[in-house]
Amino acid sequence: MGLFTVNHEPKNIRTIMTKEIRIKKNAWIGARVSILPGVTIGENAIVGTGSVVTKDVPDNAVVVGVPAKIVKMIE
Repeated sequence: MGLFTVNHEPKNIRTIMTKEIRIKKNAWIGARVSILPGVTIGENAIVGTGSVVTKDVPDNAVVVGVPAKIVKMIE
């Protein structure tokens, strides 16, 4: 799993941007997942193996892919 808390500003690559990553209670994160700066993984969420998470994942969501997209909601 890769947690990337540092990146460059898109308009100026010389400016470093840092943002917190939040992983809430009972979240499952598969192998080889990359999570970008500023993303929150919701409570009870599942992130599939090899996914690249570029946006927040809501509570109880299952996300997969590059970029990660919601494929199912857990009841």
